[in-house]
Parts: sequence; C-alpha cells; structure tokens
Amino acid sequence: MANDTEKPKLSKNLMQMKFMQRKQQSDDREKLEEEQQRVIDEEHWVLDIPELKKLESRYEVIDSFVPCEGLKYGRFSFQGFNPAIEKIAKSFEVAKEEEASEAKEKEESVSDDEMARRYEAIVGTIQKKFGKKRHRNSTGDEPQVKKKKKKFLKPKED
Repeated sequence: MANDTEKPKLSKNLMQMKFMQRKQQSDDREKLEEEQQRVIDEEHWVLDIPELKKLESRYEVIDSFVPCEGLKYGRFSFQGFNPAIEKIAKSFEVAKEEEASEAKEKEESVSDDEMARRYEAIVGTIQKKFGKKRHRNSTGDEPQVKKKKKKFLKPKED
C-alpha cells in the first residue's frame, strides 16, 4: 500500500525533455530559496526594543501628474463615436460637480449654534438702537448710575 500513495516515477527519457528539466530546475530553485529563508529566520536576531513609529510626512507623494495638470477622464469620444465612453465621462463630470457643490455648501453653511449666537447679538443691537434713552442703559451691561438732581445753592454771605 505504500506504493499507492507515492507518485509513480517517470522514465529517464521523459525526464530528459526540456520542459521537464525546466520544471525540475524551478522546483529545485524554490526548495533552495525556502531553505535559505529558513536559515535566515533561524539566525535572525530579535531585539526587545519598541518599534519606531513611522513619521508622517507633511507632503503627499503622488506618482501621477494628473492632479497637477487638472486632466479629465483618460479616454475621450466625440460626436457619439463611442457612447459608452461618453456616458462614463459624463458620470465623472457629474460626480465632480456634486463634490464641488457639497464643498461649497459646507463652506457657506452656518451651524445652529452659530446662528443662535448671531441672532442673539443682532437682537441686542437692534434693541439698543431703537430703545428709548431710559431703557438703553438698562439693556446694556453697564451698571446703572442714578444721577443726582442738582439743587440751587444760595450764595454765602460774608
């Protein structure tokens, strides 16, 4: 039964053919590489120091010049020559327009808290402007000072 699990040996003439020799060489090369890797792994020194964190660069490296030049989709079709390409290009344009409009909307929009603060400031300003003189000081943050009524002083006789 040991012969059933083993692969049958090929004839000498078959093993001397070029494609079989190439296969044998590639198998030998793989075994040699695995053996070298195993030896390296066994001899590898391990240091107990914390790993250095990869420093983040201030610059983003992009291998393509497409963003720099502001190029559009790579393939073009004109006057209905290739409708599939025109459809794809149109979808890219629509997506770019949506991104631009969303960015503009975020930039121009005002949060609820900011709106409440602005409204409060405007109400206070308008109240000060149109209020009567008596009420202007009471709505402000300044402390209210009562003015003393001036009395007529009689001249002193010497």
